[in-house]
Amino acid sequence: MDLVIASRGDITRSQVKKLIDDGRVIVEDFKSGQTDIPVKAKNKVRRSDKIILSLPAYGNEELAPEHMELDILFEDDHVIFVNKPAGLVVYPAVGHSSGTLMNALRYHCNKCLASIGGPLRPGVIHRLDKDTSGVMVVAKTDKAYYHLQKQFKERTISRRYLALIYGKMKGDSGVIDAVIGRSESDRKKMSTRTRRGKEAVTFWKTLEIFSSAFTGPGGASLIEAKLKTGRTHQIRVHLSSAGHPVLGDRVYGRKTTIGGENVPRQMLHAESLGIVHPYSGDWLEQAAPPPQDMANLLETLRKM
Repeated sequence: MDLVIASRGDITRSQVKKLIDDGRVIVEDFKSGQTDIPVKAKNKVRRSDKIILSLPAYGNEELAPEHMELDILFEDDHVIFVNKPAGLVVYPAVGHSSGTLMNALRYHCNKCLASIGGPLRPGVIHRLDKDTSGVMVVAKTDKAYYHLQKQFKERTISRRYLALIYGKMKGDSGVIDAVIGRSESDRKKMSTRTRRGKEAVTFWKTLEIFSSAFTGPGGASLIEAKLKTGRTHQIRVHLSSAGHPVLGDRVYGRKTTIGGENVPRQMLHAESLGIVHPYSGDWLEQAAPPPQDMANLLETLRKM
């Protein structure tokens, strides 16, 4: 039961178990007509089951406006580009009911956000991990939302990331083509070793090599990564599967210390994002330099 529910939405297996324990999951059986069937996480699911979840409300499912500083790269009546800092969650979810990017955008834009995407993430077509920094776009109108959604689906957008990784890749550039799906051993993680993976393609290019960065072999590298697809944690999973995880990635890599200092987060930055403007039809691209923590680490590596 918990596996089925977790695989159908943006929710972890442990979060599903808590919903079950709190009595927020019920089952109806179409064949027998039974309703309110007692549910346990380990229950087997039948094809005739209708599973109903009652999710806890966040402020009656309304996105509360919160005044926060935003780095706005571009804004008009249709779209808004922001440079999301590392450590900021994109929208409210379990464990993060406030203090998110969308709370700040609700305050900044007032009611001028698309009505589509859900009450807690209006206008959101894509997102960045909490500890990944960089450029995001949010739709301010429904027409812009549908237009951008189509561009993401048809893969006509342009996304460029910068990543600091362990070691150096083989060659100057290449492609990682490996399916990605939920890890079968840890539902909080994604993996290339899965029976239910979806196509995932990452193009990479080495920009700089720091051969003496560590006492261990391999050093470190700065690479550019471009996405053909947009799977959850795609760059982090692909680089880890290639044996070169992102520095500071505690989920898919390991704890990192450079110059006696811990690397506090995964060193991954969405440097640029390009779209076709949903109204003018013009190409619109915005970029943001690496944040200070990543810039400082680059400087340290260059001096070692």
